[in-house]
Amino acid sequence: MPQTTPDNDRPRRLSAEQAGPPLAHHGEGPVWCPADGSLRWMDMLAGDILARRHTDGAIERTGVGRIAAAVRPRRNGGFVVAVERGFALIEPGSTELHRLPEVWNDPGVRMNEGGCDPRGRFYCGSMAYDAAPGRGALYRLDPDRSVARVLDGVTISNGLAWAPPGDRAYYVDTPTHRIDAFDVAPDGELGERRAFVEIPPEQGNPDGICLDTEGGVWVALWDGSAVHRYTPGGRLDTVVELPVPRPTACTFAGPDLSELYITTSAEGIDTERWPQAGALFRVVPGPVGTPPLEFAG
Repeated sequence: MPQTTPDNDRPRRLSAEQAGPPLAHHGEGPVWCPADGSLRWMDMLAGDILARRHTDGAIERTGVGRIAAAVRPRRNGGFVVAVERGFALIEPGSTELHRLPEVWNDPGVRMNEGGCDPRGRFYCGSMAYDAAPGRGALYRLDPDRSVARVLDGVTISNGLAWAPPGDRAYYVDTPTHRIDAFDVAPDGELGERRAFVEIPPEQGNPDGICLDTEGGVWVALWDGSAVHRYTPGGRLDTVVELPVPRPTACTFAGPDLSELYITTSAEGIDTERWPQAGALFRVVPGPVGTPPLEFAG
């Protein structure tokens, strides 16, 4: 059964600081890229990948098309990218996009968010542009560039992360108001799915997630102005507060993975009231993150 937080067990509260100007209309999908010491994230609906150099904060922007849904480093250099209706590759030392065959041709559905498993396979989930229930799915790009559809009936496929032993994965389909856990079989296939935590609607909508080395699960809460950390047992023990309403995702970054970076969105936001919407935020929460998983193809 999903766990709840007892009233007498109050979580610690932290405040995130702004880590740069509001560069993204709809920031999403941050990932630490150790090979070049940068944090990458998406200006998703603008179709751009943003890269922030850790040493001096310099920013680069690369366009990949109508939608830039997710990006992950490849083991041998370069990047894998989820674009509007499928996947693409960027070779080492290049910004040129090599598009793989489209996974579907329905113009009303787009990719949304993804991540890699310990076997080096890249997963990304889809959603309808109008967020119609059940029109999305979860797809997997294997290193040989074949694509498998691994989960149907999804509405807004969001956070996805694997625990370091590789025997458990966490997943968010936002309208369920849950973080779910999958048992992972020895061959890497997703097995039994169960609720890990339920998030009350008044606390926001679960979006992107990441993990720390203590087994904690961090989740950004759209319309919740916060990131929550849940213990491996499902207890809420940390709340990171933000000065904007729509945090979208989070990841640990930096050489020692001690800094938690949080992307935010200005989509549907009164930016006169919340001028920081769309900026990147940062906090040093104590636990350190698990190393980023790379695509093996």
